[in-house]
Amino acid sequence: MMPSSPLSLFPEALRESVRMVQRSRESRLAKRQRGERVEPLSLSDRRALLREFHPDHREEGRAQLRVGPSQGSWLPEELVALLHARPRPLVMDLMERARTHGGLAASLTTDVLVIGGGGAGCAAAIVAAEAGVRVVVATKLRLGDSNTVMAEGGIQVADHECDSPAQHFLDVMGGGHFSSDPDLVEALVTAGPAVLRWLEELGMLFDKYPTGRMKVRHGGGTSRQRLHAAGDVTGLELMRVLKDRLACLDGITVVPFAPAVELLTDESGRAVGAILEQLPGGRPLIVHAKAVLLATGGLGRLHLNGFPTSNHHGATADGLVLAYRAGVPLRDLQNCQYHPTGVVFPEKLTGLLLTEKFRGLGAQLLNRHGDEFVFGLEPRDVTTAAIIRECSEFENGVHLPGGGVGVWLDIPLIDWIHGRGAIEREFPGRFKEYLHMGLDLRQVPLLAYPTLHYQNGGVVIFPNGGTDMPGLFAAGEVTGGVHGRNRLMGNALLEILVFGRRAGAAAAAFAKGAKLAVDAGLGHLEAYLEQLDGAGIQPVQSSPRLLPAYGTVRPV
Repeated sequence: MMPSSPLSLFPEALRESVRMVQRSRESRLAKRQRGERVEPLSLSDRRALLREFHPDHREEGRAQLRVGPSQGSWLPEELVALLHARPRPLVMDLMERARTHGGLAASLTTDVLVIGGGGAGCAAAIVAAEAGVRVVVATKLRLGDSNTVMAEGGIQVADHECDSPAQHFLDVMGGGHFSSDPDLVEALVTAGPAVLRWLEELGMLFDKYPTGRMKVRHGGGTSRQRLHAAGDVTGLELMRVLKDRLACLDGITVVPFAPAVELLTDESGRAVGAILEQLPGGRPLIVHAKAVLLATGGLGRLHLNGFPTSNHHGATADGLVLAYRAGVPLRDLQNCQYHPTGVVFPEKLTGLLLTEKFRGLGAQLLNRHGDEFVFGLEPRDVTTAAIIRECSEFENGVHLPGGGVGVWLDIPLIDWIHGRGAIEREFPGRFKEYLHMGLDLRQVPLLAYPTLHYQNGGVVIFPNGGTDMPGLFAAGEVTGGVHGRNRLMGNALLEILVFGRRAGAAAAAFAKGAKLAVDAGLGHLEAYLEQLDGAGIQPVQSSPRLLPAYGTVRPV
């Protein structure tokens, strides 16, 4: 049942601010129609704003990495604590067995072991299986439980006449402040059209005109409309077709509720498998493989700087820990992405995102007076910094009675611009979800504040998904180099497919020329523990952390 008044669910302290937004809507629409708008910031103003207000530029919350191939880097202290941690008790117990027996006997063998069952892991497994090798997919939770299913806005692909991969390349490089690996970006954008065709062949349902032509929208920081979507459930629809295809293939074994807690290596330094910790109970499952592929996702559930997160519960940096202890370098992890518009009211939805697609269709970011204060399609890091500035230095944020602050996202303006029904049509998932809670997106704005969203950096990879370690491949959010210091909307879904497919193909090719190791052990881990001892580090926790620890997250 809907409340008697659209404002009845808002605390009394917020209602006058909502009314200001509603009263200013007609004049803001008139300005838009006259071509008057808040202009995008200059490059120098963007840099100044980021330096002063973005969380990545704060001195607090950083720690120096004191061991390993990326020694000396200053990274989020929550991540450094995991990289400096001791192995999990299960692994410590197995180390002695490995020393005594010259390795660890296999519980399961395969050609390619894929660690992670999200978009990148599934894409890799599909391509590897189609190449004719046996594949084991080990997932921390269930197959598909990942950040992929939460992606709403769409996937960036340059496939229209007014666009090109070259233009997409320039947008990605500029959005990442020219810190991305150009070879990786080239691979990303040139493979986009083929990936889009592949998804259509798998049966993915994109938004289209009656003629069959794909609809495209703008994303923040882009010079062309190239965002392809499936309503506001793009990631869910993508995972649907990937899981369907994976289920149809012979040669793939899925092992759910079995997170990887350590890699296995042989005497030559090759990746030859992993130790899985089965849940519940913590029993070990030792997998020998000719090639290993990391697709473990991000680190949002570490709650960097105390921010809430949009990430699924398994996103605790496992792949970073495994790769780094094995000697693989990391990059760009001092720059994580905070999505500008995470929900802060109702409080029980904290961390849920209001996709950038809302702003692409005309929704405006407004302060408590109902004034637009930033161009809505700045790159995500710039928009995040602008919101934080508005709420802190300018003191124009909307304060919740129980603590917390935010700005308004005026979603009803979309219907004023595009006609009645546009919100329901373009955002069916979010519309129904909020209507169920008594909030009608056609009538009221929503309160938002930046939320920890994406791990921009990660494991260093080559364009084929390979790493410095023979036999170890990686794809998706666990990797670094594609986005540099900032990711543009829609490039994550493209990345997991482009590099998931590339890494899957490369891992399969490697496996065909390799043999299962007879001395799969933990020599790399013993060497890492010696480095910790040499640096005088006495770990107080173990890693990887399988699930987040709650009760310590500070409010917004």
